[in-house]
Amino acid sequence: MSVEESASAYVPRTLSLKSLREAATYCRGCDLYVHATQTVFGEGPARAALMFVGEQPGDSEDLAGHPFVGPAGRVLHDGLQSAGIDTKDAYITNAVKHFKFVLRGKRRIHATPKAHEIRACRPWLEAELKVVRPSLVVALGATAAQTIPGAGFRLTQHRGEILESEFAGRVLATLHPSAILRAPDLEARNEAMRDFVADLKLVARAVARS
Repeated sequence: MSVEESASAYVPRTLSLKSLREAATYCRGCDLYVHATQTVFGEGPARAALMFVGEQPGDSEDLAGHPFVGPAGRVLHDGLQSAGIDTKDAYITNAVKHFKFVLRGKRRIHATPKAHEIRACRPWLEAELKVVRPSLVVALGATAAQTIPGAGFRLTQHRGEILESEFAGRVLATLHPSAILRAPDLEARNEAMRDFVADLKLVARAVARS
């Protein structure tokens, strides 16, 4: 039986965001690093009240080396601004730190990470949580939601609810900003954005009470 891939061997003993970010640069915990441009680690203050966790970096993030700087990132930042959340008070990361894609011509198209790739990358997220110790974790999309509350979590059933997680303390799951961009028309996008902002306002109130 083969040993399952894991990033655990690359996580440094002394935990800080600086040491984690530097160590993650050399991660070979799964095969996604082979085709990705670089590791895209989380960014934000070391004691942020909020941690936002997405699925994985996209094409723009892979090239820039920073999380949520592409179209989905603009939606996220617009939503945070509408909800009155200062991005300087938030730590933003992804469940998977390398961009997984398929080539269509010259375009690199997002491909959903497999369960074993998400598990392989989980030690990085666990380490980020230990360092940042957020009051509330916001899982953006189904992959992040199943990574943090657990594999049995269903976004359609529990979206917008604040739940307790042994892994991450308090967790609220909502849409991934890219889902808003994929809405079929302007009316659907506007409705999805309103729902997204409503969830973020719940987040802002929950943190204000903590």
